[in-house]
Amino acid sequence: MADSLDSRVAVYLDFDNIVMSWYDRVHGRQAYSRDRQRIAEDPTEPEIAERLAKATVDVGAVIDYAASFGSLMLTRAYADWSSPVNAIYRSQLVARAVDLVQLFPAAAYAKNGADIRLAVDTVEDLYLMPDLTHVVIVAGDSDYVPLAQRCRRLGRYVIAMGVAGSTAKSLAAACDEFESYENLPGVERPVAPQRSRSRRGGGIAAAQSSGDSTSTSTAGGEGGNQRTRSRRSADADAKARAAEAAAEEAAEAAEEAEDEEVGEDPREAATQLLQRALQLGDRGDSDWLHASAVKSHMRRMDSSFSEKAIGFRSFNDFLKGNAEIAELEESGHERLVRAKD
Repeated sequence: MADSLDSRVAVYLDFDNIVMSWYDRVHGRQAYSRDRQRIAEDPTEPEIAERLAKATVDVGAVIDYAASFGSLMLTRAYADWSSPVNAIYRSQLVARAVDLVQLFPAAAYAKNGADIRLAVDTVEDLYLMPDLTHVVIVAGDSDYVPLAQRCRRLGRYVIAMGVAGSTAKSLAAACDEFESYENLPGVERPVAPQRSRSRRGGGIAAAQSSGDSTSTSTAGGEGGNQRTRSRRSADADAKARAAEAAAEEAAEAAEEAEDEEVGEDPREAATQLLQRALQLGDRGDSDWLHASAVKSHMRRMDSSFSEKAIGFRSFNDFLKGNAEIAELEESGHERLVRAKD
């Protein structure tokens, strides 16, 4: 983390993004898209209310994390605050002196426009307040990559915060530092949701049942034009339901395949990152490197690296856990490390 002495921080939250991403993290991939209509119609429906409560975002944890970099000069949150899902957070945000920027989406399923508005405001603030030193972007879209790059070119230290699994790797790479929301102090890690096929199975069964009943009802021979039209309509209905169920199953299978393809063991990735940092750092007169310098180098190569995210209490513990590739020497307050032969 950068030195917080005399640091001045600006925070920008794409609030819809963080709320939807955390909902998906808690309840499963694309969960918000599936529940969107029910949420819009009646968020107080018992089942929906319970799901929303389980996926509540801890606003205080986000703002406290941003404040750890220095004094908060401004904090803005972008969303449609008339939406009941966002309205429940208004009192919390106002209590933390967050400026609520109202957005009016063109349609229920349209892009909310936060990306452009947030980017324009950020760049304008950097020119109007040249003493700002840090920019915290709370979002996960790759759309924010150009903004992060522009902020860094203007000499600011850029931190991105998003939800694991919903944040573009390109955004994390474009920033000086990245932090996952679920790693913040006070945020409870959700249990990985289990995939369910009951809905698809029910759809297929319903389609088959409908088709069977149609065949039975029309097997009696002469039914007249009315019965023929009813039969054709029922057959078309059954085919449509079967096609919808098959499409859902294919989409789910594609998601599972994608998860398997892109899935990477975070510990293995961190170990490889350490190995590269030690090899690249071993270019001076001494092969011993300061542990803090190695960690800084690793963060420059991958801003999303965090030893705590993979189960280690400290960077020293992480080095000890990789004793097969790193040799650690501790003398007093000095921690030195080198690649193991």
